[in-house]
Amino acid sequence: MPEYLSPGVYIQEVDSGPRPIEGVGTATAAFVGFAPAGPANRPVLITNWSQYVTTFGSLEEGGVRNPHLPGSYLSHAVYGYFLNGGGRCYVTRLVSSGTKKDKPAPLLLPSRASKAVPSLIIHPKNVPEQDIQIEVLPPSKTLPPPPAPASSEGEQKEAEATPPATAGNRGLFTLKVSMGDEEEYFENLSVGSSGAGVKSAVETVNQLSQLIRLVEPKTSGSAVERAPEPGTYVLRAPAQLALPQVQPDHFAGSAAERSGFEGLEVAEDVTMVCCPDLMAAYQAGLISREGVKAVQLAMIAHCEGMGDRLAILDPLPDLAPQQVKIWREAETAYDSKFAALYYPWIKVSGPDGRPLAVPPSGHIAGIYARSDNERGVHKAPANEVVRGALEGVIQVTKGEQDTLNPSGINCIRSFTGRGLRVWGARTLSSDSAWRYVNVRRLFNYIEKSIERGTQWVVFEPNDVDLWARVKRDITAFLTGVWRDGMLFGRSPEEAFFVKCDEEINPPDVRDRGMLFIDIGLAPVKPAEFVVFRLRQWAGGGA
Repeated sequence: MPEYLSPGVYIQEVDSGPRPIEGVGTATAAFVGFAPAGPANRPVLITNWSQYVTTFGSLEEGGVRNPHLPGSYLSHAVYGYFLNGGGRCYVTRLVSSGTKKDKPAPLLLPSRASKAVPSLIIHPKNVPEQDIQIEVLPPSKTLPPPPAPASSEGEQKEAEATPPATAGNRGLFTLKVSMGDEEEYFENLSVGSSGAGVKSAVETVNQLSQLIRLVEPKTSGSAVERAPEPGTYVLRAPAQLALPQVQPDHFAGSAAERSGFEGLEVAEDVTMVCCPDLMAAYQAGLISREGVKAVQLAMIAHCEGMGDRLAILDPLPDLAPQQVKIWREAETAYDSKFAALYYPWIKVSGPDGRPLAVPPSGHIAGIYARSDNERGVHKAPANEVVRGALEGVIQVTKGEQDTLNPSGINCIRSFTGRGLRVWGARTLSSDSAWRYVNVRRLFNYIEKSIERGTQWVVFEPNDVDLWARVKRDITAFLTGVWRDGMLFGRSPEEAFFVKCDEEINPPDVRDRGMLFIDIGLAPVKPAEFVVFRLRQWAGGGA
């Protein structure tokens, strides 16, 4: 309580009432795989395809960046994600600790006197993950010319005829060094030794830069002639030309090192996890069938542990419908409400213009995002066109899907005049309450929204007033969820309930510093089987 010790008018801000619970985002994917360049073993936020190319593409001749690594599917999955409606994602470029890193070739900056004569030689301080851009810019200020010594009248006139800019700059320049988000500026540098108001480029950069080091070749000429030619130059990072030698634990990674799936703990807004290059490692012989199962179990365990995301799994390549059924039911036997499996692989246009078979997880994640944005997380992400897909690797028939669908294998099928569509919306759970993908993701959305929107409750006095305020805020949020069509019922009372009272919070519970709130939800389920019952009718009279 505030103190009122002397007469006067006092202003006091009071509780403004309900604290609205804001719905969290549901359309952020995470990808783990191989790329030719870019930051390694840590999640990087990517918001569009161009940013992915810039961040993870290798620089080729002509300044073109190539985002594709031969034998890898990560680039195709991310492209399919954005093409199908994805808006943002996290990408973790997987590099094993044993991967050999070649040293990049040094960069020779041409001098102003001649492009054939180097001014400075630039080396990276460490093997860079990305290309380092070097810009040679004008100095930030002009220094006064040095005082002229006593000389003859002719020499004095020659000195006065020297252009002021040349005399004032004395070969000064500025270096801008950038690698990704890191930038360094070194102003008013000079080739050669430092002097009055002049900083030696080699001494300054080698002492302060975290990205590069300079070597000054032995050349003749004045400071102006030996200064580097203004322009933009690139110190290229060594490109990864083949898949790294990885094992299942490289995919799982570590939360402490921010690598693999476990490193995605720091990305709290992730709602979908994909690993298309698990299949690339399998096809390259780096991982066995048992290794594939181990990695996918690690994906599922990560999603179950986080409790707010779904693992989108790819099947092994080149499996016939009956083979994928055996692989699903007998070989792997996954049982999780936090995972979904899609079959078969799809064909897309490859970098060479030819059809390329790729795992479907990236395109499916994009469909999740598109369905969330257009309809809502309660809508099953099925009966949706797979954009960018030429066809399925295998044409699944209705009879084949009749055997796959009950096992939780979501088929991708082609329909005459309707294109290639996702034709399944099941999780890999044996619990019928969590059979559908949209039900699991709806609960993830509601749980995360309530968790974030009720942080103010922590350490509040645990009394009847708090119970009423908590119930008020959650009821208001769930009423909005019901109005958006996410819950089943003709009224809020039929769609959900919120209970927070002394019955579930007796004195012994309160003495332990705990507060329980019971919430019941009636989620909408998808109309998976639509049955029209027809009969003959003789017509009706009165």
